[in-house]
Amino acid sequence: MVYLNLYRRLVLLTLLTVVGSLQFTHAQQSESDILTVMEERQDNIKMHLPSSGEASADQKSQLRLAVNDMFDFGAMGRAALGRHWADLSQDQQDNFVRVFSDIVRHQSLADLDVYRAAVTYDDIEVTGASARVITTTTYKDVPTKVEYLLVFSQEKWLATDVILDGVGTVEGYSRSFRSVIRKRGFDSLMNSLNKRLVRTRGG
Repeated sequence: MVYLNLYRRLVLLTLLTVVGSLQFTHAQQSESDILTVMEERQDNIKMHLPSSGEASADQKSQLRLAVNDMFDFGAMGRAALGRHWADLSQDQQDNFVRVFSDIVRHQSLADLDVYRAAVTYDDIEVTGASARVITTTTYKDVPTKVEYLLVFSQEKWLATDVILDGVGTVEGYSRSFRSVIRKRGFDSLMNSLNKRLVRTRGG
């Protein structure tokens, strides 16, 4: 299904410009602070990359942590489900976010070469507890403009959306998720997601 194939897009857009977990107090936040931490985080990811071949189990564990701790999966899940979110019980909401985030985590290392791509930071704008980061990612000689929307939450910066060519990742998931819910219901969506998670575990 379309929404299950979007993970590669999400990986490409997020892993190259690691912008999560910026450990600054609110008063210290600035464009230069964000740039410094982004570069440090990118170096941290590359430090765990093997020079070639497959990553070890320990390297994969470290990479998954470094790659995915930038996401506010709860916020992304709420936005993706839109009005359907309020119709769910707390258990359903928690289960959806858990499965959704687990799929992304397990699939985030599908192509390690993505993490070796060149990234330039074109613009960083900070407005209170929100930030917008615009980058250019060059992957396989193809430059792509990538935009990140961040919020300062839980004492760190978290990504709530990643935008490629004007189309947000959350928007892409939203169209697919809501379509399934409208046609076949929330349980059908969860069945599909759970099957996908089973196939991706251990990767």
